[in-house]
Amino acid sequence: MQIRRFPLAFAALLAAVGFAGSAAAQEYREYAEPIYDWAEVVRVEPIFSVVNQPTYRDQCWDEPVTYREPPRYVRHDGPGAPAVLGAIVGGVIGNQFGHGGGRAASTAFGAMLGHEMVRDTQGGYYAGGREYTRYERRCAPRTGYRRDERVTGYDVTYRYQGRLYQTVTDYPPGESLQVRVDVSPVP
Repeated sequence: MQIRRFPLAFAALLAAVGFAGSAAAQEYREYAEPIYDWAEVVRVEPIFSVVNQPTYRDQCWDEPVTYREPPRYVRHDGPGAPAVLGAIVGGVIGNQFGHGGGRAASTAFGAMLGHEMVRDTQGGYYAGGREYTRYERRCAPRTGYRRDERVTGYDVTYRYQGRLYQTVTDYPPGESLQVRVDVSPVP
C-alpha cells in the first residue's frame, strides 16, 4: 500500500484558507456590535399624567348642645315660726285622735303633717327645668382629593441624516440625542 503525501504547498493553502475564514469571522463579529451616533433634537413635549392624590385631615367645628336641668320644688325661704306653730297645732290634734299606746305615734304624725301644711301655704315654686346651651368641639376625619399633574415622560422628535423620528424618553434629552445605528443587509 502506498501512502500519499500531500504536497507542502497544498497544506499551506489549507492552513491559509482556515486562517482567512477565522479572520473573516473575527471581522464580522467586530462589525456585529452596535454603532452609536448623535441626532439633533427638533422638539420636546412633556407628557403629563393626572393623579387625584387623597388628602386626609380632621375637620373641626363648634356645635351647640342644649342641656336641661330637671325641675325641683323649692319651698319659700320665709320665717320658720309659722311652720313650728303648725307642728304644735298638728301635734295637739294628733294627740286628741290617738288612743292608748298609739297616741305618741299620732302626735308625731300630726306634728309632721301640721308642719308641712303650713310650709306649703307659705308658698314655694318649681326651680330648675331651665335650658342652657354650650358649644362643644366636634371633629370628624375628612378625605379630600388634590389634583396632581406629574411629568411621566417626554415626547421627543429628532432628526438623523435628514429624516425625522419620534421616541419617548424618561428624561429631557437636551439639544442632541444618542441613537443606535443598525445596518443589516436586505435579503
